[in-house]
Amino acid sequence: MKRSQLGVIGGMGPKATSVFFDRVIEFTEVEADQDHVDMIILNHASLPDRTSSILERKDQQFLQLIQADIALLEHAEVSNIVMPCNTAHRFFDDIQAMTAIPIVNMVRETVEELLAKHKANRKIGILATDATLQTDIYSDVLREYGLEPFIPNPSMQQSIMNIIYEDIKKTGHSDARVLEGIMTEMLQREKCDGVVLACTELSCIELGESVRPYFIDALDVLVHRSITVSGGTVKPARAERLFKENHVYRSHT
Repeated sequence: MKRSQLGVIGGMGPKATSVFFDRVIEFTEVEADQDHVDMIILNHASLPDRTSSILERKDQQFLQLIQADIALLEHAEVSNIVMPCNTAHRFFDDIQAMTAIPIVNMVRETVEELLAKHKANRKIGILATDATLQTDIYSDVLREYGLEPFIPNPSMQQSIMNIIYEDIKKTGHSDARVLEGIMTEMLQREKCDGVVLACTELSCIELGESVRPYFIDALDVLVHRSITVSGGTVKPARAERLFKENHVYRSHT
């Protein structure tokens, strides 16, 4: 495949964008600098918070600013666009309507990968922002493919939001044990078959081997797709780690 330039609407948040960039570099099979993906990254950190924009119904303010980013990427003549932010995909159709350049749908790609690799997974826990959950960004696509979404209870969801906003967005760090505890609760007590990391801030946390086999990280799916649509090749070891090790939790209890 001919190599092409990738446009990235980033800054949602900046830490997640840096992790996305690092993983594209890390996951790409290369022999020289020239084999890496050419990227134009817009670290648009001043974009309004996506959760607030959705819950406070300020869609147009957010979309007007995104339209300026789209214009910049069109001027740069990128071939594909990605947004390393799950919540922003609430506006996916509106943003895609702004341009003829294909935008990778992070949510749909993640659910399709989940279904293709793990057909036995039926009940899927969603770790995401309040806005992602309340607007059914993932739930609708999971149901479309015959999967049952599990929405965290209020106490669990408050803990997830604290990790996203109080830990990662403010300090760039979080105690992995807290998120691992939430995931274990979903798997053991709520009988989920698997879990989706559906917020790129959560992707910034290095999770341990006890939970690694039972989740799929939407950011990693986006990274893989970003490499392939740009004409690159994903390192086989990285692809194997992401997908081959995933299991259905209840078959191992």
